[in-house]
Amino acid sequence: MVSPLMTVPLPLPIPAIALDPHLQAWLQEDLGRGDWTTFGLGTMAEKPGRAVWVAKAPGVIAGLPIAARVFQLLDAAIEFEAKVAEGTPCSAGTPIAHLTGPLNALLMGERVALNLAMSLSGIATATREYVEAIADLPTQLVDTRKTTPGLRQLQKYATRVGGALNHRLGLDDAIMLKDNHIAVAGGIQAAVAQVRRSVPYPLAIEVETTTLAEVDEALACGVEIMMLDNMDLDTMQAAVQRIRQGNPTIKIEASGNVTLDTLRPMALTGVDYISSSAPITRSPWLDLSMRIVR
Repeated sequence: MVSPLMTVPLPLPIPAIALDPHLQAWLQEDLGRGDWTTFGLGTMAEKPGRAVWVAKAPGVIAGLPIAARVFQLLDAAIEFEAKVAEGTPCSAGTPIAHLTGPLNALLMGERVALNLAMSLSGIATATREYVEAIADLPTQLVDTRKTTPGLRQLQKYATRVGGALNHRLGLDDAIMLKDNHIAVAGGIQAAVAQVRRSVPYPLAIEVETTTLAEVDEALACGVEIMMLDNMDLDTMQAAVQRIRQGNPTIKIEASGNVTLDTLRPMALTGVDYISSSAPITRSPWLDLSMRIVR
């Protein structure tokens, strides 16, 4: 763990040109026509001041660089000093950041910045729990596209902080033939043949399978990645053995109803990856607070 006495550099995980429009929109949503509470304090809120962020519950910290950017968009004079690195597990009561600058900017940015950091820290905390459950195995945890619209880059950043790998960010990252695509084409073989005619190099092709018969059909197509979706453990084990014998270069991903209880048994079947939306869709926020220091 990083000592709370240290100041940690805060490089943005997403280029400012992509991040700032979102942050500005979220600040505008909260500020509306103006923060009448802060404005009402008059000159008292125009003075320089200091604030501290504290973790109120144990968890993994994520999102401090983004929170810092929120305050800097309000006033470039704000200095945000992280006292822990991204991905640091903290206990309740740990100071995680010190802020100095005009009090009015500190007050106006507090809620947007905290909301983002609490949400992302909650995702990082849940992700870390999943990752640690299979840390001694070669299987790696990956996230999914089940994200909140507008927040995908930030939520996937939080899973990386928690120790997971990112699956594709969007539909333009890779070819994934799922059940509905296969239904449109009339079968796995027809779907793979059709997309191979138009897919740009070097995008890989992943095919979702739910039965051993579908595994055999995808094997015959020579796809690069095979997803074993919602299979029971015995079927998944048999599918892994069949794929390894048929083409050991194919990467195998397991998916469907992944929980902390099912995660390790799935990993023990020998799959390369397990994809789960749970760290994003089921994670509670990590409680953080800001206090003005007088």
